Amino acid sequence: MVKSNQIVVIGASGFVARNLRKYLSEKNIKLISISRNDFKQFKNELKIVSKNYDEKIILPKIKNSDALIHLVGIGKQSITANYDMVNVEFTKHIVNLSKKAKINKFIFISGLGVSLNTSLGYFISKYRAEQLIVNSGLNYTIFRPSYIVGKNDLFTKYLKKQIKKGKIEIPGSGTYSIQPIYINDVVQILLQSTLQIKFKNKIIDLVGPDYITFEQYVKLFFKGTKTNIKKINLEDVYHTAITNSKSDFGVDDLNILIGNFKGNHNKLRKITEMKFQSIIELLKSGRLL
Repeated sequence: MVKSNQIVVIGASGFVARNLRKYLSEKNIKLISISRNDFKQFKNELKIVSKNYDEKIILPKIKNSDALIHLVGIGKQSITANYDMVNVEFTKHIVNLSKKAKINKFIFISGLGVSLNTSLGYFISKYRAEQLIVNSGLNYTIFRPSYIVGKNDLFTKYLKKQIKKGKIEIPGSGTYSIQPIYINDVVQILLQSTLQIKFKNKIIDLVGPDYITFEQYVKLFFKGTKTNIKKINLEDVYHTAITNSKSDFGVDDLNILIGNFKGNHNKLRKITEMKFQSIIELLKSGRLL
């Protein structure tokens, strides 16, 4: 059994957070989980719902916790929420809260493809957030994930909707590749990073062992269903993303998807000493459906 630490989870209602909180609860770890939106409470968990993450409400409750895991971020901008507001300024707020609460360990989810040389708005905001954390003086671990997949992640839910419609449209050629990682592996890694010194002040790609084209992923996902697969012109998809805020893909979603970003899985495997779930095997088994 893992020793009883106290971990703060920021963005408690999201896909990764729900799975992480359930996993930590099962390990009998004390949780302080915070979200703007209401969420189901697990055992050993203090639940805080705060629309603006009010310091007066949160700070007294999180003081001297062992670690904070920051999972809030947006990948698609709108009139009411942009990258700078959420990915940068909100991260600054959470970093300051951690320092005031004397929480030394800070864990952040960034994005695969983030770098000093990026020109993509989403990646620029994540890079700026990373730099805030690196320069904060906190003991940090920054993870740069590819697609984190499981039964209820946004990507999988999108594909399930297409099964009901009987048709999936692949943007462009579909030959661009992704390196997805299974949520069950992710939650184990996040817990490790709160406990082990070898994660101190590191930036690590959070990627699975399989590098697979989007077309291959889709075909394996829909295998055994009566879903038609159709490739559509990339210009048309981008036009819809630009002109329709409710489109399935945002502009940066498409940029990330076709970017062919590849992470260093060997580094992740060596530092975690874990055996990772093959996404290809998961897809073949139908366990993501």
